Amino acid sequence: MKKSFLFSLLMLWVMAAGAAPKADYGQVVPVPDKIVYNAKGGDYVLSATTVIAYPAHDAAMERDAAFLAQYVKDMTRLDLPTVPVKSKGKGGITLTLDRKARLAPEAYVITVDRRGVTVTGATPAGVFYGIQTLRKALPVLSEAQSVELPAARLEAQPRFGYRGLMLDCSRHFFPVKFVKQYIDLLALHGMNRFHWHLSDDQGWRFPVPGYPRLTEVGSKRAQTVMGHNSEVLDGTPYGGYYTDEEIRDIVKYAADRYITIVPEVDMPGHMMAALAAYPELGCTGGPYKTGEYWGVYPDILCAGNEKTYAFVKAVLDHVCDLFPSKYIHIGGDESPRVRWEHCPRCQTMIARQGLKDRDGHAKEALLQGYFAHRVQQYLETKGRHIIGWDELLECDVDTSATIMSWRGAEPGAKGATMGHDIIMSPSNALYFDYYQSKDQSSEPPAIGGFSDVANVYNMEPVPAELTPQAKAHIKGVQANLWTEYISNPNQAEYMILPRMAALAEVQWLQPAEKDFGAFRKRVSSLRHIYDLYGYTYAHHLWPEEFRKGARQY
Repeated sequence: MKKSFLFSLLMLWVMAAGAAPKADYGQVVPVPDKIVYNAKGGDYVLSATTVIAYPAHDAAMERDAAFLAQYVKDMTRLDLPTVPVKSKGKGGITLTLDRKARLAPEAYVITVDRRGVTVTGATPAGVFYGIQTLRKALPVLSEAQSVELPAARLEAQPRFGYRGLMLDCSRHFFPVKFVKQYIDLLALHGMNRFHWHLSDDQGWRFPVPGYPRLTEVGSKRAQTVMGHNSEVLDGTPYGGYYTDEEIRDIVKYAADRYITIVPEVDMPGHMMAALAAYPELGCTGGPYKTGEYWGVYPDILCAGNEKTYAFVKAVLDHVCDLFPSKYIHIGGDESPRVRWEHCPRCQTMIARQGLKDRDGHAKEALLQGYFAHRVQQYLETKGRHIIGWDELLECDVDTSATIMSWRGAEPGAKGATMGHDIIMSPSNALYFDYYQSKDQSSEPPAIGGFSDVANVYNMEPVPAELTPQAKAHIKGVQANLWTEYISNPNQAEYMILPRMAALAEVQWLQPAEKDFGAFRKRVSSLRHIYDLYGYTYAHHLWPEEFRKGARQY
């Protein structure tokens, strides 16, 4: 969306009146835990003479300083120099590390008085989050001689260590430029995990040495169904994949912003693209083709075939080579086992492993557990750990597996009680491919469901009924953007903004600090940054403006 009409009028009024623009810490999303104003400290005047100082010989802090300089320039047009210093700077903006480690790793403190601004963190990541707060407190100006920063002390620490957002690039492929823009949005909202869904029935999106047909065949589908699995196909070939060089570039781009990419290769289900390339990996031998419809396919990897495990190891070897993430997402969801029930090799494997129906688990479900155990053990030899969707709880997997709870909060609560670490990602609140309005006639296509900004904001990731020990296993919160019905960057932005802002406060704030009414005011300020960068976002929080805009067309 372009800059809002009301905001433009406000800026014209400010310039006409000659009033000095001021930063507003209280309008930041996520809002700091503590803002204490110091009337006696004297406001700091940010101007073209301000210098951003950072510790010498610290590449991460030098990068932080460069980010801050760019953000200030974007917001105010002031072009500030950055300089390395051997001791704490005097005046200007100083970025510094808390050498005594009195702060949590991602916490920050900002102090402002007439002498200058200091942004402190225990780590460069903490400083970076403080920089984001400073950035979002600034007004958006077309030109400025100076900006006043009120004297104050700001403190914040995120509630959760894992703060994520997922992008599905299998159903629809998104170019590198947009993936980086998506990462920029994570940074803006204080998130630190980018879950990248890179394979599914409808497309395989990265190369694997020794398996060239994954990109030659599996990255393409002959056509795509129109609408919600209608009988009509569009007849248009579709495809795309990321090269190793592109992936490494994106990984570094994210890491520079303190974001870890968690790659997902869904297995043993959602593998039609891989089976189309290598039909011998399926139970029936095919023929298969890359998925053209949405939903769940009955053909999955054959768990009784040793060629399958050789394939999986080759895939994981390359994934671990490309992605330094401690966690590798192996999916595990929506894996029908009907082929396994009738597959001689799978049944032989079941007998060989002594798997029998027990505790409500069918022997085929336990075969998936065996499959997951082999993947888990292999990744552990590489110092990595698995994350999987909550269906893994039905497969008797080891508690060292982290569970991503998508079918509501109940599986996550169950998994936490069992001793699994949990990432809460319930579809009823955090599936951003759901509609944002109950009036679907004025919305772009979505998969269904409904979750507006208030629903996202009000979700509570930690079930109250859990014991303190189980609550400690709730490690984070993530929203997901599945893209069956999201085919271009503008629509992707629309689906996540401003719901992403609500998610950020869920991830950062303690429950007692949350206030949706106050959040609505803060997000109205944040949207000016969306306007600045030309992001497309939903206007449901501003219905009068939306209706006025609609009448102009």
